[in-house]
Amino acid sequence: MRRLIASEPPDGGGAGHNGGVTFVQPMLSLWDEPERAEPTPDHRSRVLATSTDRVAWLRARSRGVTATDVARLSSERSLSAVAYDKINGTSFGGNAYTDHGNSREPEIARWVRANHGIDPSRHLFHAHGERSHLATPDGVGVIDGTVVLAEIKTTSSLWKSVPRSYLRQVWWQQYVLGAERTLLVWEQHLDFVPMHAEPTCRWIERDDNEIHVLVGLANKLLGMMRG
Repeated sequence: MRRLIASEPPDGGGAGHNGGVTFVQPMLSLWDEPERAEPTPDHRSRVLATSTDRVAWLRARSRGVTATDVARLSSERSLSAVAYDKINGTSFGGNAYTDHGNSREPEIARWVRANHGIDPSRHLFHAHGERSHLATPDGVGVIDGTVVLAEIKTTSSLWKSVPRSYLRQVWWQQYVLGAERTLLVWEQHLDFVPMHAEPTCRWIERDDNEIHVLVGLANKLLGMMRG
């Protein structure tokens, strides 16, 4: 078992500071893991849709719980709000910040591939054995036989630590894809102009204890969606 622990820098950080130091320490399991009778199928066999076909991608996402949904599941109390939006839809169609992120993502993805060997991805995957557990990571690669992911963000804020909602999103994607690590990459901007020549990045390790909690919340959300 692995658990990510982030500590803030003693000097409070600066404009060019990458944030807190990250440690990884073993954790005892909160539940008994079942024995695996056979290997998990290759993630490439679990593609439901591709975001280039937006209609099919949105339709598939509406039927399950995505990493974007899970990012909002901070507690039991948050379930109702997420369920309402899943059932009724949302009027949010984007804004200047999401438009900026969409325009910068391909450029940042090229940097990720050139520097870390993780290819961009637009595929919507489902988890092994659960077609309603979904994720569309920004990058997918296989390094030394292990699946690794990339997740790209743009922000106008200086991060002293990774926002908790993004950690939930990353852990869920790791669960769905069967990945061990995710390269979280973010680019800070000022009035939509990148502040640095290169983005900041940090490896986030898989945390099975956190994933266990998220799977439980996601299953409750599915129950609410299905009435």
